[in-house]
Amino acid sequence: MNESPVLILGATGYVGGRLAPRLLQAGHAVRALARNPAKLSCRPWASHARMEVVKGDVMDLASLAKAARGCRAAFYLVHSMNPQTKDYASADRQAALNVAAAAEAAGLDRLIYLGGLVPDDPHISEHLRSRAEVGRILGTGRTPRTWLRAAMILGAGSASFELMRYLVERLPVMITPRWVRTPCQPIAIANVLGYLEGCLNTDAVLGQTLDIGGPEVLTYEALFRIFAEEAHLRRRLIVPVPLFSPRLSSYWAHLITPVPASLARPLTEGLRNEVVVKDDRIRGMIPQDLITCREAIRRALQRIAQGRVDTCWMDAGGPPPPEWLYCADAPYAGGTVYKSACRARLDLPPERIWPALSRLGGSQGWYFQDWLWGLRGLGDRLLGGVGLGRGRRHPHELRVGDALDFWRVAEVTPGKRLLLVAEMKAPGEAVMEFILEPISGQETEVRLVASFLPRGLAGLAYWRALLPMHGWLFSGLLRGLSRSLGREPLGPVEAFDPDASNVCRI
Repeated sequence: MNESPVLILGATGYVGGRLAPRLLQAGHAVRALARNPAKLSCRPWASHARMEVVKGDVMDLASLAKAARGCRAAFYLVHSMNPQTKDYASADRQAALNVAAAAEAAGLDRLIYLGGLVPDDPHISEHLRSRAEVGRILGTGRTPRTWLRAAMILGAGSASFELMRYLVERLPVMITPRWVRTPCQPIAIANVLGYLEGCLNTDAVLGQTLDIGGPEVLTYEALFRIFAEEAHLRRRLIVPVPLFSPRLSSYWAHLITPVPASLARPLTEGLRNEVVVKDDRIRGMIPQDLITCREAIRRALQRIAQGRVDTCWMDAGGPPPPEWLYCADAPYAGGTVYKSACRARLDLPPERIWPALSRLGGSQGWYFQDWLWGLRGLGDRLLGGVGLGRGRRHPHELRVGDALDFWRVAEVTPGKRLLLVAEMKAPGEAVMEFILEPISGQETEVRLVASFLPRGLAGLAYWRALLPMHGWLFSGLLRGLSRSLGREPLGPVEAFDPDASNVCRI
């Protein structure tokens, strides 16, 4: 097998995070580009002998060209459709231009792109139009491009699947737009990965645009009914109405599901277009057994029930730890970071405390006054934020980049430290840090430090309004954490100054 690595652009995302270990298992050398390499460092496959993680960004041509150098092929699995990017079409356009240029400069023998199945319809959604534009741009260079076009991907953690799952689970009566009866041809994530891997070894796909889909053409209504049956739910009453616009549908999905409106809107807009395979030549080029929609849904639900969701739509994106957190600049630079901190002593070693700490959020909750956390999450959703509904990928395993309610894991050192960056709507930037500090014998000091960099007077007022509540809420959290381990704290749970001055200037 060719020892030159295969470059994956988008390895922290839903598909890329599953493709990387599959290629490694098949014997390929893999190089993954990541803006924040720490997000990949804690994946089980990151330490594989044939795995290399490099820092870079598809928006930075220099880092991209450096990453592509010496590779034989590249997978383009990136899109900019996330809450942090307002003009995702423009961002995707620039990224595609950079990738095409870097692939040509590196002399890659193939560039494999996974995009949307674009129908022959002048009224396609902006999302599908952008995906099509990316495909065309990637084909303008000298590097042979293979463009795989997929409709809805069925698998635990995919954005489309999770949108469907939450809608069906939470709504016994579904008032839907007319697109619920639009034909589509979903494909199981296992088949998507099979086609992607096959493109590395099949020259017949070079320079081709190929549709990929499962063995069935269904309406979304039929898909919802199959899901309800496989999830052992009562039959859902589905009532299509002509009044639901894509914008209204996205806001409704935003309130009912963890998928934010910024992502739900392009997804729901695309549902009005018929996405059915018209050209199935790839079945002869890369033969594989195609999984039915029912079987794909059954497998996805089993993985969710077993807590084995390898990657999730929430994995992609997310901010790295803010620069101001490290307080390395001069004390007069920038603004003021305000801190509120609490600590408790437990008669347990850190390794005994860590499992309880790593279960924070999701179905476990926050060990104290969960209704208050829920109220904050509800307010965030009403303001267009992520809220609490997205939960977490795994019930007790945390890795860098994981979404955790309205936080994201920025750093994690098992048994020692957990750093969370806030993604809720707020007039400033917030982080929350848990530190397990061993003391003599079997005792451990558990520290909780919340830091906030306000934006303007609104941010300052926000911090001062919440400050009186912090001591009560944080001390309750630490007591609840201790009691979940069958212990009471040793002595009082007390506030303390994490820095000598209680603030860290940047």
